[in-house]
Parts: sequence; C-alpha cells; structure tokens
Amino acid sequence: MQELVRPAIEPASAAPSAQPILLGLIGSPIKSSAAPAMHEAAAAALGLRAHYRLIDVAGADAKTLRAMLDGVRLLGFSGVNVTFPYKEAVLPLLDALAPGAAAIGTVNTVVVRDRTLTGHNTDATGFTAAFRRVIGSPGDAPVALIGAGGVGRAIGFALAELGARGICLFDQDAGKAQALAARLESRVAVRICAEVAEALGGAGGVVNATPVGMLPSRESPVPPELIHEGLWVADAVYTPLWTPLLRAARERGARVMTGRDLSIDQAVDAFRLFTGREASRERIAAAFDAAIARRGEPGDVYDPNTPHKAELPGRTQ
Repeated sequence: MQELVRPAIEPASAAPSAQPILLGLIGSPIKSSAAPAMHEAAAAALGLRAHYRLIDVAGADAKTLRAMLDGVRLLGFSGVNVTFPYKEAVLPLLDALAPGAAAIGTVNTVVVRDRTLTGHNTDATGFTAAFRRVIGSPGDAPVALIGAGGVGRAIGFALAELGARGICLFDQDAGKAQALAARLESRVAVRICAEVAEALGGAGGVVNATPVGMLPSRESPVPPELIHEGLWVADAVYTPLWTPLLRAARERGARVMTGRDLSIDQAVDAFRLFTGREASRERIAAAFDAAIARRGEPGDVYDPNTPHKAELPGRTQ
C-alpha cells in the first residue's frame, strides 16, 4: 500500500518581514472559515506576515475557475486552499499533481512555484494525524464512511493508511461511491451500501464526510438511534463545532472527533507546503479556537484538556 506521507518540500526562501505571504481560499460559502486566522497566526509566530484572502465565488464553471487560478498564478500568491465545491473541479486546471492528490483525485491545497500550480491533498494527511491523536486506531470492525465527495475521498485514503479493516461506504450519488471504491481497491476492502443504516451495521466507527450538519443545516447524516457507546464518531464539519451528529454521539457515550482536529492538522500541512516552514500547531489551534469563539454559535465549546469529553451545552459531566 502506498503510504500517505505528510507533505515535505524544499524550503522556500524565507520572505522578508516587509513582504507578506499572499494566501487564499477558493470555495463557497466560506465566510465562516477559520483558515485566515490559522495561517496568519502561523506566519506571525515565525516572524512573517501573511495576508489570507477569501475568494468566495458561487457556481463557478471551469472558465471562471481557470480565471481565478490564473490570478493566483500571476498576482504573487504562494498558494491557495480549495474547498467545497471545487476540490475535484480544479484538478484538470492545474499544471501538476502531487502523488497523493493524483491517487485521491481531489485537491485542497495548490502551491505556486515559478508560476506553476501544483495540487496537493492535506485533508488526507491531516485526517490521519488528527485521528491518531484523538481516537488512535480504527479498531477491528469496518468503518462506516458517509460521503464520497471531495473530503470523503481524502478520508477514505486516510482510513486505509490508518489500517481500517474495511470501509462500508454510503453516498446518495452511487456513481461517486463506485468511483471512490475503485480508487481504494488496492488499499482497503470497500463495500458500497444502499442506506446509512446498512453502512452502520456492524461498524466500529463512522465518519461524516458530507455537508449535512453544517450551518444552516440542523440535520444529522446518521439517525440517532444508530449511534451507541461502542462506536467512535468523527465529523469533518466544524460549523458548528458540535454538529447534531456529534451531540447525539456524546449523549450516547461514543468517542468523538470534531472537525476541529482535521482543520488544524490539514492547515499545518498546507502551511508547510506554502512556505517551506514548520508551523506551530499550538498557535494554529489557538487561532482556530479564537475564530470559533468569535462566532458565538450554540454548541461551539471546546475543552483543550479533554478533547474527547468537551462539555456540551446543557449537560453536566
């Protein structure tokens, strides 16, 4: 099995403090993104300045995406992150792909070097690092993966890297599920399921890799009655931090991983790619937490001392 290696590149020349590092995020809707705070804090901790711009364009077709990427290429960007709904759409518009991104078929990080755009995937490496820190091992039972889109593909590869015994995959678009299963064929056994309940049957853990539960949605991709204390539950969504799925999981005693950890670890890897410098995970995490706190959304509570057991509003532990 090809290992998903955390990104390593030749160090970029250290930018003088007077010359800011220009970064950005392409996607929509992204106004609540914590990415600007995280990357600007990481740069400041290294004595650098970064300007991180939100490039929020809804409904962009290939022509519009190409125009945005040409702007990134020509205007002095060191790189950009890419999020929903463009992680797959950007692939044919880039000059090169890192091996991990080529295998996964999605890109969330684009690095600019000498006006050449290279796509990487730090969702996969970030999820792997976060999962090892928060949950540890996927266990002996299969993992239910809900969603086979951009982040779902990355998480599928991460689960294979983590040693998952099998993946029970559900996506409302059967074609997406089949495409991901084909990409994972040589790495981990994948069973495509027709319903969420089928995917959860006998599973030791479940990952939500869909936007379900992201504000303004108040729904859960998994019916609460399917969650029990023997499961671990992870959610890629961090708006809100405590999604309906994670709240139900905590109420039933399941181990949980919020979207916080994935967001932080993928940012650490992306910053390394953008700058050639190692970011302080602690500074990135503090910036993320501050950005979340400023939102003031119900349920956005994080206890840094007990990441699996953060207190939910209205519940005493």
